[in-house]
Amino acid sequence: MRTLLVEDDAMLADALKLALSREGASVDIAADARLAQTALVDHDYELILLDLGLPGGSGMGILSQLRSRYDTTPVIIMTARDRLSERIAGLDAGADDYLVKPFQIDELLARARATVRRSKGRVAPILIVGDVTVEPANQRVIHAGEPVALSSLEYRTLLALVERGGRAVSRAALESAVYGDSGATGSNTVAVYIHQLRRKLGDDLIETVHGYGYRIKGMPA
Repeated sequence: MRTLLVEDDAMLADALKLALSREGASVDIAADARLAQTALVDHDYELILLDLGLPGGSGMGILSQLRSRYDTTPVIIMTARDRLSERIAGLDAGADDYLVKPFQIDELLARARATVRRSKGRVAPILIVGDVTVEPANQRVIHAGEPVALSSLEYRTLLALVERGGRAVSRAALESAVYGDSGATGSNTVAVYIHQLRRKLGDDLIETVHGYGYRIKGMPA
């Protein structure tokens, strides 16, 4: 279970990493919002443990960005904020569970196992465009009956386009869907991933809308 632990309390983070590692999890720690955003761009996780009060940003902001780009990775919020309104806000924003500090580590581990189990059983619609099939539940893409290996950024680019049907998507909107606000675009623009997708899935799948962005051909707008 590859886990991203977003927590700025170093002692708590180390204790949780040790406990999760004993359960067989591979754990990355992000001590601030920017590190978390970068990790979520660069890696795919099976679980995210998310503190809300973070240096450089907020856990709610990270959660919002995650869900806005159709990333369904399970998220458990861990926070000292225990008001009912805050718990409701966190769950409504897309968290799968909400755990109030201080908590017993065994309870967190049990909730983590249950959350990941539930996520494995999620049913997500299969998206079909011509001879390309996208299966969001397991992040699998099939072209002409054969599975296609995509990087996480290529997959996010494709999903952001397919989810919007045949509507044109601006370059800025695609960058936001793929990268969030991590600032990790660097020299790798969305155009690079569009090129890669065309190479792997066919030149006719994605149409360039000049001066604006891209859209999927063959889907109703």
